[in-house]
Amino acid sequence: MMKSVILKPLINRVLTSLLVLFLLITFVFVLIRLAPGDPSQKFLSPKLSPELSAQVQKSFGLDKPIYIQYFAFVSKILTGDFGVSYNYRQPVLSVIKDYFLFTLIFASISLAIQLFIALLLAKASFKNQGKVIDKFLSGLSVIIYSIPSFVVALVLIYIFAVKLNLLPTSGIGTIYSDENNFLENVKDRITHLLLPLITLSIAGIVVFYKYLRDNLVSTSNQTFITNLRASGYSEKIIYSKHLLPNAIQPLISIVGIEFGLLLGGALITEVIFALPGMGRLTLQAILNRDFPLVIGCTLIAGIMIIVTNLVADLIKIKTDKRLVKELIK
Repeated sequence: MMKSVILKPLINRVLTSLLVLFLLITFVFVLIRLAPGDPSQKFLSPKLSPELSAQVQKSFGLDKPIYIQYFAFVSKILTGDFGVSYNYRQPVLSVIKDYFLFTLIFASISLAIQLFIALLLAKASFKNQGKVIDKFLSGLSVIIYSIPSFVVALVLIYIFAVKLNLLPTSGIGTIYSDENNFLENVKDRITHLLLPLITLSIAGIVVFYKYLRDNLVSTSNQTFITNLRASGYSEKIIYSKHLLPNAIQPLISIVGIEFGLLLGGALITEVIFALPGMGRLTLQAILNRDFPLVIGCTLIAGIMIIVTNLVADLIKIKTDKRLVKELIK
């Protein structure tokens, strides 16, 4: 009985997510088809005949009406065929695979940094409510959150790369990194990814910090916490066993959304620092009018957001018994 009650809203969520994904792909498909320009022209010389231009368009299927192109694309998706990239001349999934692995590792490291630092800051702020450090962190978080990520990236590059000449500005390794040993390669990767990780993580740290700090304060004012203090439990036990687990629960959905967005491609960070990830690949596909690759990247990004949100919901249901009781009601 309980399993069926829990399963029904999850199925509804999956179906809703699939509908949203379908509408997203449809919108992107139509939008890029209606945009001015002809992607086949970059494969042709102005000196070549119109007949050859028509032949190239036909080979890409661009000579057919938009609705026929759309239904042909949807039918291919259902069979796992995303088409061939115009620019790379390879299957779309093969192209995405090379870039997605980097984004997966990069996003995972960034999310871990965000959660770890946000937890430390929230704890420090909560333990010193109303004091200077609490006011300083709260004010600083508002300022940092209001700064666009590209501004943060440019400031970091100017300070640490241009002025101090301490860190590189782009790429994930030096040209001759193959000649280095394992430890030298690790150091080289860290120095190249340090500025991108800071740029990508700083906004997430602020968001998680504010949620955790406010949740800790809200939970600490609840009756069961007062009863625990009256019963003689130490503040350390109350914080680790009761305050923190209850404060983290509402944050799980936010973590799912953030991780899905990171996996979808940190566009600005990857472009500024020339990183080989999904965000940069998507931008290149748009600029090159590579229709199959644009839609493939969009679909993968949408799937990542849907999956991470679904996993977050499962974790919340698994760890929070109150949600189960609400579903049963």
